[in-house]
Amino acid sequence: MAAARLQEAQTALEAATARSDRVAALTQTVQAYEDGLAALRDGLRRAAIRQRTLEGDLNARSDEVARLLGVLQTMGRAPTPILLLHPSGPTGTARSGMMLADVTPALQDKVTALRDQLDEVAVLQGLQNDALSVLEEGLAGAQAARAALSAAIADRTDLPRRFADDPVQTAVLLASSETLTAFASGLTETQVSGGPEADAIRGGLPLPVDGQVIRRFNEPDSAGIARPGILISTRPRALVTTPVAATVRYAGPLLDYGTVVILEPAAGTLWVIAGLAEAFGEAGQILPEGTPVGLMGGAVTQAQDILTESAQGSAGQRTETLYLEVRDMQSVVDPAEWFAFERARP
Repeated sequence: MAAARLQEAQTALEAATARSDRVAALTQTVQAYEDGLAALRDGLRRAAIRQRTLEGDLNARSDEVARLLGVLQTMGRAPTPILLLHPSGPTGTARSGMMLADVTPALQDKVTALRDQLDEVAVLQGLQNDALSVLEEGLAGAQAARAALSAAIADRTDLPRRFADDPVQTAVLLASSETLTAFASGLTETQVSGGPEADAIRGGLPLPVDGQVIRRFNEPDSAGIARPGILISTRPRALVTTPVAATVRYAGPLLDYGTVVILEPAAGTLWVIAGLAEAFGEAGQILPEGTPVGLMGGAVTQAQDILTESAQGSAGQRTETLYLEVRDMQSVVDPAEWFAFERARP
């Protein structure tokens, strides 16, 4: 199933370059690669766990298996008439025949079960051996799709604008802001007209990146520091998108938050998305729903390393973290009011 998803993604990548809506097509292609690779990782992890379970069971039963093989070998070498004779005569022979008739089905069941386990172990080993080439092709395809997407976004000229960016005003605001809160507040004070009302879109939205919330609103970290946002763990080079149409208010480096994108999905509401390696879009652009806003950083795990992780029972580490903060006018609000933390990406 995972290999089929990756093959579909490769086909989509080849077709996307000829489409007029290249950004949308390549976005779907990158997400297809991410989903396919995630499914393959999970499948390999499950296969490795199952293989270890079977091998552990066989090792625990090694004495029983050895005795069973010994009996089968003895029976295989002895002529059938001798097996049916008993030293005590006809009565003993009859009794031994009845006992053999009772034992044989159970013995056959054990042989069948053992054979099935050995066959399953062989299949699982073959699956992991074959997965290396599939992983290598999938990782290369995902990287090519990300590069093509970045180029398509750079060439994009068809996005509408809600306002014209004023780089001088932005630079002044950046220079005068010592905190993320101060910068976001400054943007709120210069809000632009237009856009839907917050109540029309608030609630149940998917997260902007495929990941897991590891720190909630105002939840302190290990150092006791609480931030008015959530922290999402995700995989290296994961694609970040906007769940609804939104206006880009800022895109670029900001203080010690790395690369930041600030979106305005509704009048007076800002989403602060921090921790990106690359940001897409320019201030003033209106992004349609599902449009990429950036890529996470980190090094992509190599195919052989993924196999090693899977053999150890790991589905791959989410080593990158994305910070998401929601501001309503001058107040920060719990992102849980906007996003469904467990909702999968459409």
